[in-house]
Amino acid sequence: MGSRSKARKRAVDFLYEADQRGVDAVTLLSDRVGSPEVPPVADYTVTLVEGVTENRGRIDELLTQHAEGWSLDRMPAVDRSVLRLGLYELLWSEDVPPAVAIDEAVELVKALSTDDSPRFVNGILGRIAGISNRLRKTVK
Repeated sequence: MGSRSKARKRAVDFLYEADQRGVDAVTLLSDRVGSPEVPPVADYTVTLVEGVTENRGRIDELLTQHAEGWSLDRMPAVDRSVLRLGLYELLWSEDVPPAVAIDEAVELVKALSTDDSPRFVNGILGRIAGISNRLRKTVK
């Protein structure tokens, strides 16, 4: 697993835990960074957690619009965290090609969630990727 893939996995861990505990992910991250009990946190993990948190309102709005029959609350929590990260990379990370953002998200849910999750995540991110050029103009 490459360093960015590991950073994504770690970011999902923080996003998931924050979601489950009902706390801010950046605050959770900052409480952990530098702690002797916690392994060092990669810069890209910090970038992802901060980016998802900063843009979470728009991310959740887009996920709700494109999830076709699924509310955010109905989604498995891991899938929701991976979708948030994948959508952040898809629309806000200029150095991550759309196919990479989608593939990485699908690989994460393969490892962390249900058997149906890869298809679910791929479908939502694929729909959004199809209009990503138009959406990028509205999110920057």
